[in-house]
Amino acid sequence: MKPVLFYLLITGLIVIGYSCHQSSTVQNQKIDTELEKQMVDKAVHNAICWAMTKDTSILFNTFVPDSTLFIFSPDSASTLRGIKAIQDLADNVWMTDRFKALECNIRELRIQLSQNGDVAWYSCYLDDISEWDGEKSGWRNVRWTGVLEKRQGKWLIMQMHFSFPEERFR
Repeated sequence: MKPVLFYLLITGLIVIGYSCHQSSTVQNQKIDTELEKQMVDKAVHNAICWAMTKDTSILFNTFVPDSTLFIFSPDSASTLRGIKAIQDLADNVWMTDRFKALECNIRELRIQLSQNGDVAWYSCYLDDISEWDGEKSGWRNVRWTGVLEKRQGKWLIMQMHFSFPEERFR
C-alpha cells in the first residue's frame, strides 16, 4: 500500500508543479502594447477607410466573420447584425457606381487593451463623407466607439456604435 501512496504523492506533485509552471509562463508573457495598439488602429481605420479604394478584402477581413457582429447607428434603420448585413451593403450600395467615398478622417483615437491582450476597445471622432448619385452625404464629428477581439493573431471588430452628442439636436 505504501508504494501506491508514494506513487500518487509523487504524481500529484509533478502535476501541480507542471501546472504552476504553465500558469506562471502564461502570466509572464509580455504583451507589446504599442504594437497591439498599432494593429488595432489599423483595423479601426480599415473599417471605414476601405471605401476610399473599394477594396472589399480589407472590409471583410476587418470584422468578425459571423453573426456576432453588431453595429449601432444613430438611426435605428441602419443598425446592423452579422457579417451578412455588411456583405449585402457592400454588394448593393458601396460597390455600385452610385456610391463614392470622399473623406475618411478619424480624430482623437483612444485605444485600450484588456489585461490579457485579447480584447481592445476604442473611441474617436469620425468624418465619413461620401456621394450617392452625385449628392454629398455622411457624418461629420460623429462619435464612434467599438470593441475588437484578437482571434488567431488578428484584431477583428465585434461591435461598433456611432452617435451624435445631444447638443447637436438643440
